[in-house]
Amino acid sequence: MDANELKSRLKQFALRIMNLADSMPKDKVSSWAIAKQIVRSGTSPFANYRAACRAKSDKDFLNKLKMVIEELDETGGWLELIEEYSIFPQEKLALITKECDELTRIIQSSINTIKSKLND
Repeated sequence: MDANELKSRLKQFALRIMNLADSMPKDKVSSWAIAKQIVRSGTSPFANYRAACRAKSDKDFLNKLKMVIEELDETGGWLELIEEYSIFPQEKLALITKECDELTRIIQSSINTIKSKLND
């Protein structure tokens, strides 16, 4: 997968997260609080990956990718909480969770590759 394709997937993921947050129940304070958190963590990977693509060095690229993976991991945690709290349709949540997991694996693979390159 090239950088532009990954940027596109991360942008689509961010949009799906924003739609998820907008669709959460408005009558529960806890839903509102979770929505704010997941929008922050779920849109951040897109912005951080764009920054990574402009990294000044391999080490800078690695550090920026680490931020992407941290935010994807946090988003995965919020998705788990939403699932257990039952505030969003399970079938829609499963698709977003699957994409989060796939993006996490892709970024982790990139991190492993760059670490290997830096260690050589």
